[in-house]
Amino acid sequence: MNSFRGRVLVGALAVLSLPALARAGLHYSGEQFAELPSRPSGFLTDQRALRAAGRERPDGLPSPLRDDYLAAATRLEKLAKTRALTADEIADLGAVYIRLGKTDSALNVLAPAVRKFSEHFRIAANLGTAFQLTGDLERAGVQLEEAVRLAPAKLKPFEQAHLKLVRLRLKEGKAANQPATIDDLFGVKFVGASGSPEAGALADAELKKLPADALVTVQQLGLWLPADARLLWQFGELCNALGDVRAAAAALDGCVTEFALGSPDLRKRRLVYRAAADELAKKPGHEQHRGTLKTKSSRPLIKAFDEALLPAIESDKTNALPWPLLAATSINAKGRPAFVKYLEQLDGKTVALTGFMQPVKDELAAREFLLLEYPVGCWFCEVPDPTGLLNVELKAGKSAEARKGLIKVTGTLVLNRADPEGYLFSLKDARIGEAD
Repeated sequence: MNSFRGRVLVGALAVLSLPALARAGLHYSGEQFAELPSRPSGFLTDQRALRAAGRERPDGLPSPLRDDYLAAATRLEKLAKTRALTADEIADLGAVYIRLGKTDSALNVLAPAVRKFSEHFRIAANLGTAFQLTGDLERAGVQLEEAVRLAPAKLKPFEQAHLKLVRLRLKEGKAANQPATIDDLFGVKFVGASGSPEAGALADAELKKLPADALVTVQQLGLWLPADARLLWQFGELCNALGDVRAAAAALDGCVTEFALGSPDLRKRRLVYRAAADELAKKPGHEQHRGTLKTKSSRPLIKAFDEALLPAIESDKTNALPWPLLAATSINAKGRPAFVKYLEQLDGKTVALTGFMQPVKDELAAREFLLLEYPVGCWFCEVPDPTGLLNVELKAGKSAEARKGLIKVTGTLVLNRADPEGYLFSLKDARIGEAD
C-alpha cells in the first residue's frame, strides 16, 4: 500500500471500528448517533445539516436529509389512516415533525398520546422538546421531568442536562430571547488566567470545575436542538477551553453569521479566537492544524439510509449516487466491506455525484484524484472515513487542474470487494462538469 493511501485507510478504519450508540433526546428510531464526542468539524457539519432539514431550501433544490424526514412523515401519516399508531410510531412521527420544523403538528400528535401512554419515555421526551421549541418553557420543564424519570440509565444524564437548560432559560424570562451570555450549565467562567477570554486557554481554577463529560453533553444537546444558537456558542467555548481554538472560532463564526447573535461578549470572544486561528493557519507543517480534543468519532450522525426511497436504477442512463449510500457501507474487523443492495446494483453503471476534489499528488494537472463529500482543511489532520472517499480516474488522455469549489463527476462505478489496499469506490472513465 502506498504511504499516502495507507495513512488514509488506517486512520479512517480506526474511526469506523468505534461502537455506535443509538441515542437522541429527540427520539426518532430512524436516527443513530456515533459515540461522542465527535470531531468538531464533523459535529458542526452534521449539526448544520440537521438545522437545514428544518426548513425548505430557498432555492427550491432537494435536501436529502429533509426529504428523508418528509418521506418518514408521509409513511406514518398514511399508516395512521389505516389503523391506530403504536406508541413507538407516535413518538417517531412527533420527532420527525420536530426535525421538519413543524412543532405545532408535533404537539397535536404527542400531547394526546402522553395521556394514553403515560409511561412511554420517548413520547414524554419528544413532547418536552416540542413545548420548548414553541416557547412554552414551563410545560417543557414538566414534560422533561417525566422524561428524566422514565429515561434509561444511559440517557438519564443527557435528559437531566436538557431539563437544566430549560429551567435556566425559564428563570431568565424574556432576557433568554436576546442572550448576552451562554447558559450556565457547568458553573464555569470561560476566561483565562487574566480574567478575560484567552485563545486556547481556560484558567486553572475554572478548568477544575469543568466536568469530564461537558463536551459530550453539549454535543448531544446541540444535535437534539440544532437551531439553538446558545448551544453552538457553548460548544465553541468548550472547544477553546480544551485547546482547540480553530474549532472555537468556527463555532462563534456560526453564531454571528448564521444566527446573528449580537452579544458584545460573544463578538469580542469571536475576534480573539478568530485572530489566533488565522495565525495558526499561517504556520507551516501540520501540528498546528491538528485538533487537540480527544474524540471518539469523526462525525456524530450515522445516516440510516432507506433504499426504498431511491429511484429505480437505469442501465442506459446516468444514475444519481448519493453520498449517504456510500456511507452505508460497513467494514468488518478484517477490513472486508459489505455494500448495501442498491449500491451493489449500481456497480458497473454510469453514476454522477457532486463533491470536492482532493489531489493525491503534487502536480498541476492530474488524471486521478479523490472526490470528497465535504472539503478538508488539513488532509493529514482531518482524515475522512474510507466510505467518504471516491477514487476518480478520468478518461484516457484527459487531465484536470485542482479546483477548490464543488464539482460534478460522472463515470462508471466500480466497487472494491477484495483488495484491502485499494479504495472502496472508484469512478472509471470519468469526466468533470459544473455542479448543478
